[in-house]
Amino acid sequence: MTQQWGKVYLVGAGLGKVDYLTLRASQLLAQAEVLVYDALVDSQLLQLVPPSCLKFDVGKRGGKPSTPQAEINRLLVEYGQLGKQVVRLKSGDPLIFGRTHAEISSLVAAGCPYEIVPGISSALAAPLLAGIPLTDPVYSRCFAVVTGHDLEALDWPTLARLDTLAILMAGSQLSGVVSSLMQAGRSPSTPIAIIRWAGTPKQQIWTAELDNIVEQTRQFSEDSLSPAVMVIGDVVRRRGEWGMSQQNLGIETHNPTLPLAGKTILITRASGQQGEFAQLLQTQGATTLEMPTLEIGPPSSWEALDLAIAQIDRFDWLILTSSNGVDAFFERLAKHHLDFQAILGLKIAVVGQKTAASLSQRGIQADFIPPDFVADSLVAHFPESLSGLQVLFPRVETGGREVLVQEFTQQGAMVTEVPAYESRCPDRISGEVLGALQDQAIDIITFASSKTVRNFCQLIQNQDNISLEKVCFASIGPQTSKTCHQLLGRVEIEAQEYTLLGLTQALVAWIKVGKRE
Repeated sequence: MTQQWGKVYLVGAGLGKVDYLTLRASQLLAQAEVLVYDALVDSQLLQLVPPSCLKFDVGKRGGKPSTPQAEINRLLVEYGQLGKQVVRLKSGDPLIFGRTHAEISSLVAAGCPYEIVPGISSALAAPLLAGIPLTDPVYSRCFAVVTGHDLEALDWPTLARLDTLAILMAGSQLSGVVSSLMQAGRSPSTPIAIIRWAGTPKQQIWTAELDNIVEQTRQFSEDSLSPAVMVIGDVVRRRGEWGMSQQNLGIETHNPTLPLAGKTILITRASGQQGEFAQLLQTQGATTLEMPTLEIGPPSSWEALDLAIAQIDRFDWLILTSSNGVDAFFERLAKHHLDFQAILGLKIAVVGQKTAASLSQRGIQADFIPPDFVADSLVAHFPESLSGLQVLFPRVETGGREVLVQEFTQQGAMVTEVPAYESRCPDRISGEVLGALQDQAIDIITFASSKTVRNFCQLIQNQDNISLEKVCFASIGPQTSKTCHQLLGRVEIEAQEYTLLGLTQALVAWIKVGKRE
């Protein structure tokens, strides 16, 4: 039997944001069957892979738990040998201060094909995005890039004589860097810049001199300065001379007058879900992080739904309560080589504008959308007597709307519930989100369903150093709020209109009230 080989692509993600991804990297992500990624990779990049892509978060953030390098090597070889297209997504450039050598060696030893795809290193991009040139006709004829992981291993007398230094991965070693340079003869008045979260809305820049930079950043623990790039040398003076702003440098900024400016909001959502809510919040000035808390997949068996589709003519109404339900039902209909004409005699009721929009995208208009966009309203305002009606309800396999079925049944309807999809809790939290939670960098966490609350609690229960005391919880509606109270003990914000737009409006209103007070 011939061995089927895939290919492993060692891809640089640059600064982590989609904006700084190469076209080649974007194309490979769109075709990936397996993704092995670092913690500092922006969560938006994970949306570029196909929904079926198998994803592994291997950490690699300084001071945080990471997958052992030997296990990463094994994953790459294993899936490459299974014939998969594997993307190993690394922050920055794959060959700058990474462990790519160990990964390539393992692939070569196994005879597994691979390709290296360059990325923009923060060593080059961070100074640029701070308005600092690494070379300059007056101030700098050369520069060196070093890592601050092991200060004792560096030749400080040589480094101290160079015009410009760019130091990576030294956020927790600032005082050691400063003392090492000055002991090696570098002037205490040498300019230094620290660029944190380069190229993102969270970018912060401190400029000072060697002998006072530690004092300038004292409000931060050294660990909290990471991820950061340090630039040391007279080139730092150019930043002040040029009067650079973030707009000059092409950095996404938020208008400080917008209501959610300065707030970092964690969105809990389903894997593969589009970033509609993130865009709504960003329009109001927020910085957003997205945390998948639901994975949508097939039910344990299609038998019940297939039987219902085979007998579709016997039903009077089709009830759809989510976009997932819409997608699952019509995709299964297509499996039986049927289209919307097969249900022309069937009336359709949906819960929520988003569900109605999903249906409309298929060229079908709902016959009934209840007010308030909640299931309780569906029963209370149903357009005809429920007595004797045959109702088909394709729904999530577990944790669905039992109350809805009970109320329909009590009013005389005969409800056929069939599992159309299942929503499961993901295996892990992305390194970026975990780091933000541990660093207490989250101001607000939003929940759009009870299941996202339950799965969020499940995902964080075994994680160390997560405190939610200062975090505000925001809910899309009463049922979700009830689960927040049960599992989190409180909820500060609840949408009046139970939609993502309504939740955005509730967040804005809550912030405005807080500012008045």
